[in-house]
Amino acid sequence: MADDTSTFTAAPPLFADAPSGVSFKKLRKRLVRGALKAIDDYKMVDRRAVDAGEAKRPKWLVCLSGGKDSYGLLAVLLDLQWQGALPVDLVACNLDQGQPGFPKHVLPDWLDTVGVRYRIETQDTYSIVTEKVPEGRTFCAMCSRLRRGILYRIAREEGCDAIVLGHHRDDALETFMMNFVHGGRLAAMPPKLLNDEGDVFVLRPLITAAEDDLAKFAEAMAFPIIPCNLCGSQDGLQRVAMKQMLDEWEKKKPGVRQVMAHALATVRPSHLHDPRVFDFAGLEIGDPGEDDPNVPF
Repeated sequence: MADDTSTFTAAPPLFADAPSGVSFKKLRKRLVRGALKAIDDYKMVDRRAVDAGEAKRPKWLVCLSGGKDSYGLLAVLLDLQWQGALPVDLVACNLDQGQPGFPKHVLPDWLDTVGVRYRIETQDTYSIVTEKVPEGRTFCAMCSRLRRGILYRIAREEGCDAIVLGHHRDDALETFMMNFVHGGRLAAMPPKLLNDEGDVFVLRPLITAAEDDLAKFAEAMAFPIIPCNLCGSQDGLQRVAMKQMLDEWEKKKPGVRQVMAHALATVRPSHLHDPRVFDFAGLEIGDPGEDDPNVPF
C-alpha cells in the first residue's frame, strides 16, 4: 500500500493536464496528505483490514455539485485511489435539482473525459423549495434536507456504504459560529457521521482543508465550475455573515482560522457546562484534579 504521498510518480487521467510547477505540486500534496490523515484519524475506512482481506472493500458515493469543493474532493480521492492509499470504489453522483438554466451537459461531459463512473439523478427540488419557503427566508435548510434524503436513497440503490461531501475547514468553522451565535449550541460539521437509520455514513475527508487552497486548486485544474443559482442568489445569509466575520478576524490575526480549527479537535468537556458530556455530579474530593487555566479569580 502506498502510504507515502510525498512524491507523485504517476497520475490518474484527471491530472493529465495539471500544472507541473512546484507551487501546484505542493498544493496538491497538502490537500492529499490532509485528506489521507482525516481518513485515517477518523477511521473512514480501515485501510489495512481491507488490504488484508479482513474487511470488505467499501463503496463511496462522491457527491458532485459542480462547485470547486466537490471537484477538489473527487480529484483528491482519485489521487489517493490511484496511489493505492484508498482501497475504496468510487461513484460520482450529481443531483440535478431542476434549477432554471442548469447546464446539464457539463458534468457528464467532464466525467466521461476523466473516466469516472457516475450517476446523474434528476429531481425537481427547486420548485418545492421556492414554493414552500416564505418570501424573505433563505432556501438552504429545506434544500439541504431534500437533497440529503435523495442522496441516502441513491447510496442504498448503488450499494454504497457512505456519501462523501466536499465540506472543508472553513465550512466547519462557519457552521460552528452559526450554531454558537444563533443556535445556542457547540456543534460544527463532523468528519464522520452515521445517519438516523444507521445504514449510511456521511464522510468529509476535506474537513481540515482550507477553502483558499481548494479555490487555488480548482483554478489551476480548470474545473468547469457550475454556480448555484438558488441559494447563491440570496443576500444576507447567516453563513455569509459568519464568513465575513471570520475574514475580518483573519485580517487582524493571520492564522486564526487554523487555531479555531484546532480547537474543534481539542475539546475539554470538564471546562464546558454540559452534564451530559462530563460527570460533574460524580466529581468528588480525592479524585484526580486539574488546573483551571486562564480564569480570573
